[in-house]
Amino acid sequence: MKKKCYTKVMIIDFYTILPFTCALFVLLFGLYVVQKDARSGMNQLMLGFCLSMFGWMFGTFMMFAWRTDPSAALFWDRFVYGAVVFMPPFMHHFSLLFTKQTHRQRTLLILNYTLAFLFLLATRTPWFVNGVYNYWWGVHSKAQLLHHVFLGYFFLGTGLFFRNLFLFYRKTTDRLTRLQTLYSFFAFAIVIFIGGSAYLFAYGIDTKFPFSYLSGIIFPVMLFYAVSKHHLLGAKTIVTEVLIGLTEFLMVMQIFFARTLTDIVLRVLFAVGLAIIGYLLMKSVDREVRRREEVTRLARSLEQANLRLQELDKQKTDFLSIAAHQLRTPLSILNGYIELIWDGGYGRVGNKIKDVLDNMEESSGRLVKLVDDFLNITRIEQGRTRYDFIREDITKIIWSVVHELKDRAEQKGLKLIQSDTKKIPLVRMDEEKIRHVIFNFVDNAIKYSLKGNIVVQCAFENGVLTVRVKDHGYGFEKVDQANFFQKFYRGNNVKGINVNGTGLGLYVCSKFIEAHHGKIWAQSPGLGKGSEFGFSISDSKR
Repeated sequence: MKKKCYTKVMIIDFYTILPFTCALFVLLFGLYVVQKDARSGMNQLMLGFCLSMFGWMFGTFMMFAWRTDPSAALFWDRFVYGAVVFMPPFMHHFSLLFTKQTHRQRTLLILNYTLAFLFLLATRTPWFVNGVYNYWWGVHSKAQLLHHVFLGYFFLGTGLFFRNLFLFYRKTTDRLTRLQTLYSFFAFAIVIFIGGSAYLFAYGIDTKFPFSYLSGIIFPVMLFYAVSKHHLLGAKTIVTEVLIGLTEFLMVMQIFFARTLTDIVLRVLFAVGLAIIGYLLMKSVDREVRRREEVTRLARSLEQANLRLQELDKQKTDFLSIAAHQLRTPLSILNGYIELIWDGGYGRVGNKIKDVLDNMEESSGRLVKLVDDFLNITRIEQGRTRYDFIREDITKIIWSVVHELKDRAEQKGLKLIQSDTKKIPLVRMDEEKIRHVIFNFVDNAIKYSLKGNIVVQCAFENGVLTVRVKDHGYGFEKVDQANFFQKFYRGNNVKGINVNGTGLGLYVCSKFIEAHHGKIWAQSPGLGKGSEFGFSISDSKR
């Protein structure tokens, strides 16, 4: 009997290019994933699985290309199986890392890898595959006894992957994690169940079209979407890089269809130029993504810090409230005893005792003012401050403040003046709060002045009441002007000066004026040139 003769010619057609295209797709995807984070176990296993698929698709490309040579076709199909045997353990291992169960199924995983290596050796023998089936679109080796055993191992080994992901999906509640699990499940299912239909060709079953190899395109495309849309495997710039890679791949493929040397050279140069531009574009996109991620990370850190500061501020306010209430009772008792002593309730008061009582009364007054500031702050920040808006005469309020503080100003050699003003109409306000603000302004002017006059001015124009307190004191610079109305802030202008203060008074004043929907300000020409503190409120209905 004559042996059948074969014309050993390499055939390049659509059915040859299809698995070659799939091979490049999965290889580029695997390399991209691992270069994003080479130390990630999941990324390494994804590369391993993609290399197995690459071996399957590239071996199929070579088998189809040399389908006119049975011995060469058989060699390349054995090459295919040498790569495919590692799909089950790679998938099993990937599922354990993905579901964070690396401490479980260790024995099964070791068995899975062991069987893969044993079947790798078996693929080299004629008891695995031997001879070829010829189809109109290509060729495939014939399955032998060990191939039947391998099929059982293949579907059981990969079945562990699907079982682990299915159970994990049922347990997890995080929406993003569930989406990542679904995409991974279906992407691998397409490879195993659609791509696995290629085993039919080993038994002489012709599907009329090798659609099983399309899984090599669908798999990376699905995972590409999961990576880009849902950040699977931690990659975020894959959209740009895959599109550029696909464009470059199409340009390279065009080289194979060139008919003249000039055409080949031009297409090669164009492909090289496109690769350089694509590389620069990818670097630019990667830098922009990293910059945005850094901004997002900083924003989240600031948000967390802000929440923590708000909590600390609340705790501080609660502490001030408790401390102020606890201090108020003993201070009231202390002031009561001082008044009894002054009134002679414990005997005649001598001159030496009077000096002591004066000091005690002054210190007690400062403590009372401090406690009042604390209480005002806690009421403001807890929303418990009550306002009683009625029409009041601002000139009378100013006069009462000037009258109360006039003696203290004169003791320092200062002159406290309420400037002459035209008749000011009654304005809607909370009399107690507005008096507190004016008192604080005048009190500060006395404390921080050594000479000159302190003038309290008042004006009413276009329905707006304006009050200004001007002095010839220490003055201040721009940095103080921007911060005076912050809690606990004391200006640089009084550093080194022995003047009592907590930095709370102006903050309370600003909150009182805000409640009147008004404006408050502080301004100065500079250090040593005096200052002006003022506010304005509108006479509108509240």
